[in-house]
Amino acid sequence: MKRKEFLTKGMVGLGGVVALTALANSGKKSEIPEEFVSEDCAVSPRETKGPFPNKTPADYVRENIIGDRKGVALLVTLTILDKNSNCEPLPSALVDIWHCDNQGNYSEYGNSRMQRNDLTQEHFLRGRQITDANGRVSFISIFPGYYRGRAPHIHLEVLNGSEKSLLVTQIAFPEDICDTVYAAQNYQGPGYVSNSRDGVFGSSLKQNMADAVSGNISDGYVLEKSIVVTT
Repeated sequence: MKRKEFLTKGMVGLGGVVALTALANSGKKSEIPEEFVSEDCAVSPRETKGPFPNKTPADYVRENIIGDRKGVALLVTLTILDKNSNCEPLPSALVDIWHCDNQGNYSEYGNSRMQRNDLTQEHFLRGRQITDANGRVSFISIFPGYYRGRAPHIHLEVLNGSEKSLLVTQIAFPEDICDTVYAAQNYQGPGYVSNSRDGVFGSSLKQNMADAVSGNISDGYVLEKSIVVTT
């Protein structure tokens, strides 16, 4: 499916937020501070998979992972690069992502100290895609909220065609954009841990930070990130 067609069809049911197509192609990106710009071809940092990892990711091969969640639209576009091939794009890799909803809750979990809400029978905001010839995948989602003790983030895992894990990592968001989103309807407001004080990002924030985030509250946001793995 062509990128424009994918975005247009995928946004049906989100109030017609097809303006993401224009945003994705506009070339206008957020100003990521220079200290957060990763070095070329550095292997992405390995991060924790928990505490709410995907349970059966092969069951959720899909482009639109929103389910019934509400929030600001977010298009996540990832490019997977192979360190062993001079950081050429890696085709046919499996990419799993998962993140919390606008209130900091994860599907497939609940009734626990970390998450009281019982969402064990829900499967929103989880998905799998296979990279194309350019090593790219895209997921239509919502801007994640946050939960106690963490900065806003997205989890992802890259696997080869035999489902051998190549990397588990996380993506961080620019705080100015988080502040704007969390002031919008349906979000919790301020209260998240800053990126610099986050226990996961503390030693690797430069490589965890999104490469670019563009957009606005009304039309949604586009996040782009390159992930470097070793095969």
